[in-house]
Amino acid sequence: MDIIGLIRNKEKSMFDIPSYSSFKKIEAVNKGWSDDKKYYIETDDGRKLLLRLSDISKYERKKSDFEIMKKVASLNVPMSLPVDFGVCDNNTSVYQLLTWIDGEDAETVLPDLSDIEQYNLGIQSGKALRLIHSIPAPSSQEDWETCFTRKMNYKIKKYKECGIRFEGDENVYEYIERNKYLLNNRPQSLQHGDYHIGNMIVLKDQKIHIIDWNRMDYGDPWEEFNRIVWSATVSPHFASGQLHAYFNGNPPDEFFKLLALYISSNTLSSIYWAIPFGQSEIDTMMKQSQDILSWYDNMSSYIPSWYIKTSN
Repeated sequence: MDIIGLIRNKEKSMFDIPSYSSFKKIEAVNKGWSDDKKYYIETDDGRKLLLRLSDISKYERKKSDFEIMKKVASLNVPMSLPVDFGVCDNNTSVYQLLTWIDGEDAETVLPDLSDIEQYNLGIQSGKALRLIHSIPAPSSQEDWETCFTRKMNYKIKKYKECGIRFEGDENVYEYIERNKYLLNNRPQSLQHGDYHIGNMIVLKDQKIHIIDWNRMDYGDPWEEFNRIVWSATVSPHFASGQLHAYFNGNPPDEFFKLLALYISSNTLSSIYWAIPFGQSEIDTMMKQSQDILSWYDNMSSYIPSWYIKTSN
C-alpha cells in the first residue's frame, strides 16, 4: 500500500512521526498475536524498518521495552534493532521503529534443511538466549517460588473451570505437585517472553535473528524454554542444539525436571487460552497436550523423548 492509498484509507496515525516524510513504502503486516498495528517501511535512503503502533495507554510499558531492547542489542544479540521511539497520532499512539529482518520464518525453513543445518541454527539460538539471560532481574523482583506458584495455581483453576479436559491431565497435576519444590531459590533474569521458532527469522546465509520482543519479562531463565515444545515439534535437532549451546553440553537433570514442570503448567493454560480463538486453536492445543504426554511417557519421565543427547 503506497502513501496515497494510506491517506485514502484514513491511516493517519503515523503522520506526526518525525521520520514519516522519508517513508517511501508502507505495507501493513498482519502476522502474530499482538494487538499492535505493524507496518513494513522502506525509506528514501533504502532502509527497511518495522513500525509498531500501540495505544497511548501502553506508553510506559513500550518505553521500557524499547530501552531494554537497546541493552540487549548492545550485547550483539542477532535481533531486530531499536531505531526510534515516541508518541504519534496526536498523542493517542506510541510508536516503535525497528530494523526489518529480511529472511524467512524459521518454522517454515527448518523442515527443508538437513539435520546438521537444523542443529546449527539451534546452536545459534541457544547462544543468543544465553546472552539475553545475562541481564539480571531488578533486585526488587518478587521471589520466584512465590510468583510462579501463584501463576501455576491460577492456571490449574482456570483449566478446571474452562469445561475442556484432555486425556491424561491427572498425570500433569501429579507431576506439578511432586516437583513444585524445585522452584525454591531459582535465580531470575531478563526473558524474551516468547522464545521459539515462530519468532525467529533465518537469513539467506543461514544466520538466525530474533524478533517480536513485546512479551519481555523477568523470571527464572530456565522457564524461557517452556516454548521449546513448538521448536521440538518441528525439529528435535534444532531444539537439542539450542540446549547444547545454552548449557555448553547436556543440560543437568535439574533443568529437565524444571522444564517438565514449566511445560506442564503451560499445557494446562494453553487449553483455556485457545477457546476465544475457535475450534481450530483448541484442536491444536489438545493435540499438543497429547504430544507432550507422549514425550514424557505420561509424566513418568522428565527427559523428553525428542531430546538428542550430545557425546561432547
